[in-house]
Amino acid sequence: MNRIPQHLPPADLGHGIWRIDAGLHKPGMVACYLMEQQGRAAIIDSGTWHTVPHVLEVLEAHGLAKETVDFVIVTHIHLDHAGGAGALMQQLPNAKLVVHPFGAKHMVDPSRISDAAIAVYGKDQFVHDYHEIVPVDAERVVEAPDGHRLALNGRELQFIDTPGHAGHHFCIWDAKSRGFFTGDTFGLSYRETDVDGRAMVIPTTTPVQFKPDVWQQSLDKLEAFSPEVMYLTHFSAVRDVPRLMASLREGLRDHHRLAQETLGHENAFYAIRQGLLDWLVGHCSAHGLDWTDSAIEEFFAVDLDLNTQGLVAWQARYGAES
Repeated sequence: MNRIPQHLPPADLGHGIWRIDAGLHKPGMVACYLMEQQGRAAIIDSGTWHTVPHVLEVLEAHGLAKETVDFVIVTHIHLDHAGGAGALMQQLPNAKLVVHPFGAKHMVDPSRISDAAIAVYGKDQFVHDYHEIVPVDAERVVEAPDGHRLALNGRELQFIDTPGHAGHHFCIWDAKSRGFFTGDTFGLSYRETDVDGRAMVIPTTTPVQFKPDVWQQSLDKLEAFSPEVMYLTHFSAVRDVPRLMASLREGLRDHHRLAQETLGHENAFYAIRQGLLDWLVGHCSAHGLDWTDSAIEEFFAVDLDLNTQGLVAWQARYGAES
């Protein structure tokens, strides 16, 4: 299966932070970030195996040798965020991999996450999207529990445990930019859906650890910092954080309610997907996005399927307790 990577140009977001397009699925869908602090660097979220050459090109373009990268940080171990971490680490001789304690063992031995992805996507699609998941030497792995701090050449980063999307998820607080690198905890916000400079955000309920009540508690933690910017993996930086926070919280409640209302439905997958599409059409309309229903369904096709799978998985695991 042929694959032609496409990437948006890197974007300078200020404070020594550049957004890098990971080139997964389509341009503008998955990002990773380069942080530079007086000649030392960190990469936050890695994209996939296919992303690695592009990250190295961006480093070179910024005059940063591979040896200047001190950290590769993955917000969680889903493959669009961490699939390329092992391959990237092979290219960065001085880097440590920073990962949530619940995800560390899977970076050292990625066989379980590879097998799980192949079971979901099929072997051909897995190879097309991710190629392979390269293990990381245990000696190069740093586990970052809640409250962990590390310094990038004097620039402090603080790690906040944020389950809800996944149990192995943290967000990274950067006081210099007053921003969080949020992985999926602050949802999805694609730049194509901006209206008059205003972003739109939706939850991502990717299987299998969606816990809406826990997620709301994680948002409480982020909100306590009064962040001015959120650096999303899907996709890029968003501001107007209080408005988006309120919207995301409401969206999480709506997704949870849909999963509850379709519990026991004869064809739960179809019922949930249709319910999510109806919700998304209304959400886009309220945002002022002038797209047809079919255009919305086409643009969000990957997310609709993944969110549906996540809510079906929630029904199987937690539905009886809701």
